[in-house]
Amino acid sequence: MTASVPGNSDIRARLGLRPVINVAGTMTALGASIIHPEAVAAMAAIAGEFVEIDDLQRRASACIARATGAGAGFVTASSSAAITLAVAGTMTGADLHAIERLPRRTGDNPREVILQAGHAVNYGAPVAQAVRLAGARVVLAGDVGMAMDYHVAGAITERTAAVLHVVSHHVMGYGQLSLSEVVAVCRPRRIPVIVDAASEYDLRGFLTEGADLVIYSGHKFLSGPTSGIVAGRKDLVRAAYLQNRGIGRGMKVGKESVAGVMAALDAWAARDHAAIRTREGAALALWRAALDGQPGIAARIVPDPTGNPLDRLEVAVTPESGFSAAGLARALAAGTPPVIVRDDEADLGHIHLDPCNLHEGEAATVADALRTVMAAPRAADALAPAPRDATAALRWPD
Repeated sequence: MTASVPGNSDIRARLGLRPVINVAGTMTALGASIIHPEAVAAMAAIAGEFVEIDDLQRRASACIARATGAGAGFVTASSSAAITLAVAGTMTGADLHAIERLPRRTGDNPREVILQAGHAVNYGAPVAQAVRLAGARVVLAGDVGMAMDYHVAGAITERTAAVLHVVSHHVMGYGQLSLSEVVAVCRPRRIPVIVDAASEYDLRGFLTEGADLVIYSGHKFLSGPTSGIVAGRKDLVRAAYLQNRGIGRGMKVGKESVAGVMAALDAWAARDHAAIRTREGAALALWRAALDGQPGIAARIVPDPTGNPLDRLEVAVTPESGFSAAGLARALAAGTPPVIVRDDEADLGHIHLDPCNLHEGEAATVADALRTVMAAPRAADALAPAPRDATAALRWPD
């Protein structure tokens, strides 16, 4: 899928940017996704027009409700912003005075958000920080490797505003309460459950399972513009939306993004998902064949860890290859063209190649890059692990 914009084919060269190939997946640091052509068209169509934003968001609410089965919804600047606004809504309700006073406390409004310790992840920033931005306090339930229903139940007090449940490959992969188990604890106590499902395909299952609010990305698998979506109970969605009169002002979303998300949702409903999976499967097979027989390399196709209907190529790397997993990722990123892989588990000895964001012809280019890197002399740092410092970040913008 390619978003075609006349005159933009050389935009990276004109801006002096590397023409990277993304096999890391829907990563914000790489621009997340290829925007669907219909979303691009909707954004361009509305860009030069004036609209009443509340009315546009009202239309978006109906569109989101159709797609998710929610009572209502709205578009935010990002999924991270959506978490903050959703949390704030559970704290203030529709009390406009309380909304204007956030992040300061107002009266007896609840301001604690329970989070399983194994869900306290970092997606580029700490998820707990998105909660704190609303003026809430994070209360961790359980331990990193184990959470029980009594941990969540015991953390609930009169100060509890919500429970935040994170669905992500970053979450600890064992010993965590499922969403249905969290709902079973919270529903009788009338504690709202917010689900962070930013990178998930399933637009209906979390609400069906009992979540009160669900956060989606508008630009990852949906292939819309950079944005987030809040969907769920109408009263809680309204309370979250009203935060635009307060802390949400600094997180406001433009008309172009709202229109783009609506078009992306419509396109999602009409998308041939089976054909996409077939194309992705062919890319995975091509890459595995390119690595077949390489010493110290074992490649296998693995399913998505959170149950999304997609596979990735897991490449296990041992020193016999002349690389560490991180070293192989660096070599691919240093190539021409640069190939950026998913390397967040490089410390475990493997990387992943994700085919969901390929342009036409790029699968073959990635296969060529794999063969070229494996045949080339090893760099001095080829066996080095991933760096554990922030030196590169602290040099920005130099």
